[in-house]
Amino acid sequence: MRLNQTRPSELRDHERELHFFQLRIGVAGFAVLAAFALLFMRFVHLQVVHHDAYTSKAEENRISIVPIAPNRGLILDRNGVVLARNYSAYTLEIFPAKVRDLERTIQELGEVIDVQAKDRSRFRKLFAEMRNAESLPIRARLTDEEVARFAANRYRFPGVEIKARLFRQYPYGEIASHVIGYIGRINQKDQEKLAELEVEANYRGTDYIGKSGLEASYQQELHGTTGFEQVEIDAAGRGIRTLARTNAQAGNNITLTLDIKLQEVAEAAFGERRGALVAIEPSSGGVLAFVSKPGFDPNLFVDGIDPASWAELNNSPDRPLTNRAIAGIYPPGSTFKPYMAMAALELGKRTQKSAIHDPGYFEFGGRRFRDSKKGGNGYVDLYKSIVVSSDTFYYQLANDMGIDAIASFMGKFGFGAKSGIDLEGEATGVLPSPEWKQKRFRRPEQQKWYAGETVSIGIGQGYNAYTPIQLALAMATLAANGDMYRPRLASYIDNLRTGERRHIEPALLKRIALKAENVEFVKRAMAGVNKEGTGARAFGSAEYTNGGKTGTAQVIGMKQNEKYDEKKVAERHRDHSLFIVFAPLERPTIALIAIVENGGFGARAAAPIARTVLDYHMLGKLPDEDAAAAARGAAAAPARGEAAAGAQD
Repeated sequence: MRLNQTRPSELRDHERELHFFQLRIGVAGFAVLAAFALLFMRFVHLQVVHHDAYTSKAEENRISIVPIAPNRGLILDRNGVVLARNYSAYTLEIFPAKVRDLERTIQELGEVIDVQAKDRSRFRKLFAEMRNAESLPIRARLTDEEVARFAANRYRFPGVEIKARLFRQYPYGEIASHVIGYIGRINQKDQEKLAELEVEANYRGTDYIGKSGLEASYQQELHGTTGFEQVEIDAAGRGIRTLARTNAQAGNNITLTLDIKLQEVAEAAFGERRGALVAIEPSSGGVLAFVSKPGFDPNLFVDGIDPASWAELNNSPDRPLTNRAIAGIYPPGSTFKPYMAMAALELGKRTQKSAIHDPGYFEFGGRRFRDSKKGGNGYVDLYKSIVVSSDTFYYQLANDMGIDAIASFMGKFGFGAKSGIDLEGEATGVLPSPEWKQKRFRRPEQQKWYAGETVSIGIGQGYNAYTPIQLALAMATLAANGDMYRPRLASYIDNLRTGERRHIEPALLKRIALKAENVEFVKRAMAGVNKEGTGARAFGSAEYTNGGKTGTAQVIGMKQNEKYDEKKVAERHRDHSLFIVFAPLERPTIALIAIVENGGFGARAAAPIARTVLDYHMLGKLPDEDAAAAARGAAAAPARGEAAAGAQD
């Protein structure tokens, strides 16, 4: 029997294997210890070294700071009638960053909430303009039924929420729309402006800002102070409970010098015609009425105007978004003549008894400057020159005075300079002078001032071009015997939190040194205009004393010796109708300018509007509807020939 014998190579080295096993155990143990050491060090780093920092971050994740938009201040007229107010409503808002398929979401929302085509168009317009906005409204002013219906389907629409928002409302619609203005969503340009003013922190949570009118110029007063709320939230970002709250402070209320009833009367008197009217209290500069026709409905902008409405407003040939009262520029026509007469008296170029023979034209440099009355007015002294509006008299006067003297004197009355009214967007106008012409034109032959150009300046034509607010300010200054007050719409501002009332005091801009006898003479001549002259048809039966001046301003130039025939001219190329007036004569409480674009003779279109406004202001008299309609119809009809002496103006 053979015994099995093990070879030496097959014998195991148990000691060696044990050594390696123990080594592996040691390495593994060391690795485990090292890992625990690292974890411990990290634990110490997080829980000890940076405990405060990470505690704050954890709190930030748990607590959300939610801004609370303040109530916007109210805008009221001088009698406390509310012109701009707020109301609360629910809005369906989309958070674009949280929505995967925007178009599909909008489509499915339409199955739950009534989302019309104009809502979608408005949303797309806002989305294109404000891609960085956190949320954008797809529908505003939801009904309670719609709110409940969406709440039941909320799980289907991640990134869509219902929010309670404050909305602006303008109860008078188009009335005084250019005064009040409107609000709109804050865009990139607005954000840059807020950053420049260093007030952007106060606009967190605010979506809207004043875009025009008083809403824009008094934005900081109306906005208020933003509040904040500390809200505990869950992992989904939903609020659980309110931990702390700092209430928002409502914006200040602004009360105006404007009389909304007078404003309504003035706007109704215009009917469908285009134009402007500004009425000022001479003793304070307070604006009593401020019309720009046509207007617009500022309520269209509250939710973000839809593209169709925007296109209609923006592309209209009537330019309803243009504030004609401060940005429209018109030749003053013969309303310039009372100031020319005042300049002549003050500068010693004429006396109260100075007179000429008016043949119906003025010859200068081989050119015949024609009078508006064929055959002229015969013997014309300074008084009669204003009453019958003799062009020939002022052609000659302008030539005798020279352009430098005219420009210097007219500049004192605010012609060609911004009035400083508390609205944005005021135009400067043009007070012509050789210096102005050199800056205006490039070619040397255009820069030269010609003496013949001065002749036309004398009757308010030529390069003369002013805004209605400038013409109203000049009238108010003359009515106040040379005292010029800055025009203003705000009367006082109420702080609802403190109860403080801050009055906007009248600001005397200048006191023009005028001789009392000269002022009295020009006023008496303007009273004659409305008693026996070009304004008699509109004001002859007035129950109060007043003084006025008609004006007719050319829109297109006529060739020499070419006679103007209104019936052969396109409506938008017809002359503008102007009328300036103040009342009562002894101590004026109102001075105004009325302009009717393409309205023809000043006595026919603008004067009846001015009479309607003054009747209400002076007597509380509302226009008879039938008479008002007849007057509007007569004003709109083309002239059928010449009236009494000078009545063309």
